[in-house]
Amino acid sequence: MNGWLTVGLLVVSNIFMTFAWYGQLKLQQMKVITSSTPLIAVILLSWGIALFEYCFMVPANRYGFHENGGAFSLLQLKVIQEVISLMIFTVFTILFFRGEALHWNHFLAFCLLIIAVYLVFMES
Repeated sequence: MNGWLTVGLLVVSNIFMTFAWYGQLKLQQMKVITSSTPLIAVILLSWGIALFEYCFMVPANRYGFHENGGAFSLLQLKVIQEVISLMIFTVFTILFFRGEALHWNHFLAFCLLIIAVYLVFMES
């Protein structure tokens, strides 16, 4: 159960992370903020969103780490997090930034990520 809980927490965490890092670009496109909005205001907004990222990321890593009774090694946790992060970012980009297109090399990169997950879980 810890494995699925960890993955779920990582998904939620990465949704917040993506909005914290890239949401301000969409807000600028929507004219909610402008390029003249003080950078410190944008940073504080992002920090506010990122607080929720940490509220999910820290428990995900704590519950998921094998030394705490979780299902994953530290390297496995990181690779899972990176794959989830790129998947969430891709969905975010497709939904919110319609001008961004996926090309064959992006799909190849996703295939390589799947191979990376396989390799990190492979017994040595």
